[in-house]
Amino acid sequence: MRHVCVVLHDVAPATWPQCARILDLLDTLGAAPVTLLVVPYFHGHGRIDQTPAFARAIEARLRRGDELALHGYEHRDTAPPPRSPADWLRRRLLTAGEGEFAALTEVQAHEKLACGLDAFGRLGWPLAGFVPPAWLASTGARAALRRSGLQYTSTHAALIALADGRRFAAPCLTASPRAAWRRVASRMWLPAALVSTQAARVVRVGLHPVDALHDDIMICWRHVLARLLAQREAITKSRALAVLSAMSAQRA
Repeated sequence: MRHVCVVLHDVAPATWPQCARILDLLDTLGAAPVTLLVVPYFHGHGRIDQTPAFARAIEARLRRGDELALHGYEHRDTAPPPRSPADWLRRRLLTAGEGEFAALTEVQAHEKLACGLDAFGRLGWPLAGFVPPAWLASTGARAALRRSGLQYTSTHAALIALADGRRFAAPCLTASPRAAWRRVASRMWLPAALVSTQAARVVRVGLHPVDALHDDIMICWRHVLARLLAQREAITKSRALAVLSAMSAQRA
C-alpha cells in the first residue's frame, strides 16, 4: 500500500479564508485526513487562542479526523541578517524571509517552541509534531526540538522521528505561486513530479494559503490530487511516520 500525506501549511486566523477554500477542494476530492500546520501568531497578528471563530473551525476539523502540527510561532525570520551569500539565498530569496527557525540559538528556539506549546495547551489541542517554516531549522533549533517532547519534524525531503533522529524519505510536492513565471513552472513541474515520485512509499503534498489566490494553481492541484488519491491512501504525518518506521523495522 502506498500513501499520500496531504498537508496544509500556514494555518492561522489571518489565512483562514484561503485555507477554507483549499479544504473545500480537499473535501470534494475525498482527501482525508489532512495534517494542518498551525501558526500560533502568524506575522504577529491574531493569536490562535484569542480568536474563537478560528478555534471552532479547527476543532470542527479535528472532529473530522484531521491532525494538527505546530508550524513555528510567528512564521517570520527576525534573526540577525544573513552574513553569507548562501545564507542570504536560503533565508531571503528562497523563503521570502519566513524561515523563522533558520538561524535561532537553542535557547531562542526553545522559547518559541514553549510559546507555541502553551497556545496549543490553552486550547486543549492534541499535538505530536513540529514543522519549521520553510523547512529550515538551525543546529540550535534541532537541539531544542529533540528535547521538546514532540514526536516528529520534517524537511522538504524527509520525515524525522525526534526520539531517535531516524529519517524516512517522503518527498514533498509543492507549488510556488509568488510570481507568474513561478506559477507557470509549478504547473509544469507538479505533473512531472507525480512520475518522479511514483515509487515512493509515502508522498507528501504541501499546500499553502497563497495557492488559493490563483485559479490556475488550484486547477493544477485538483488534477494532481485526484491522480494521487486514485493511487494512494491519504494518511496524516503521524501515521506516515508510523508506517515508515514499521517498514524499516521489517527490513531490519
